[in-house]
Amino acid sequence: MTPFVKAFSIHILTATGAALALMAMLAAGRGDWPMMFLWLLFAFLVDGIDGPLARRVDVARNAPQWDGVLLDLIVDYLTYVIIPAYAMVEAELIGPGWSLAAGLMICVTGAVYFADTRMKTEDKSFSGFPACWNMVILVLFAVDIGSWGAMLLMMAIALAQFFPLKFIHPVRTRRWRALNLPMVMLWAAAATWEAWLSFDAPATATALLLVSTFYLSLAGIAQQLVQDRAA
Repeated sequence: MTPFVKAFSIHILTATGAALALMAMLAAGRGDWPMMFLWLLFAFLVDGIDGPLARRVDVARNAPQWDGVLLDLIVDYLTYVIIPAYAMVEAELIGPGWSLAAGLMICVTGAVYFADTRMKTEDKSFSGFPACWNMVILVLFAVDIGSWGAMLLMMAIALAQFFPLKFIHPVRTRRWRALNLPMVMLWAAAATWEAWLSFDAPATATALLLVSTFYLSLAGIAQQLVQDRAA
C-alpha cells in the first residue's frame, strides 16, 4: 500500500464521522435518543483514533490535497455541537422555550469556538471548554439536575469556551496521560452503558459517568493551578 493510499484512507476514516452524524440525526428525528447517542459514541471513537493514525502516516505530507484539520473540525461540529443541540431542543430537557435558547447558544458559541485559532495550547490541551456538547448533553440525559440547574450549567460551560481555562486532550496531552486515557475510556464505557439501557442504567454506571466526567472537566484546570503555583 502506497503512502498516498494510507494517508487518503485516514481522511476517509475521519469523513465517516459525517456518516455517523447522519445516522445519529436520523435516530434523533425518531426521538430515539439512546440510539442517537450510541451513533455519537461511535463517532467519538473514530475521532479518538483518526488523529494518531493520521500522524503515523503523515497525512499532511502524503495526501496534502485534503486538509485533515479542517475535515476533523467539520465532522466535530456536526457530532459535538449540532446534533447535541438538536437533541436539547427536541427532547425539551429544560422546557420548550429554554431548551430552544440553550440549543441556539450551543450552536453559536460552538461555531465561534471552532473558529478560534488559539484553541490549542503548547502542551496540546485545549484553551477553553472544547465545545464537547455531546458529552454534556449525554450527562444531562443520564442525570436529572433540574431545569434551572441544567440551564445554569450550560451557561457556565458556554462561557468557559472563551476563558483561558485548560482542558486536557485525552490522547495528545502528555501530562497525566497514564490516567487521562483510562478516564476517557471509562467515560465512553459508562456512557455506552447508560445509552444502551435507555438512560435507566444502574447507579454504578451513573457514578462512573460522573467520576470520569468530573476528571476530564477539571484535570486541565488542576494542571494549570499546579503549574502556576510551581512558577
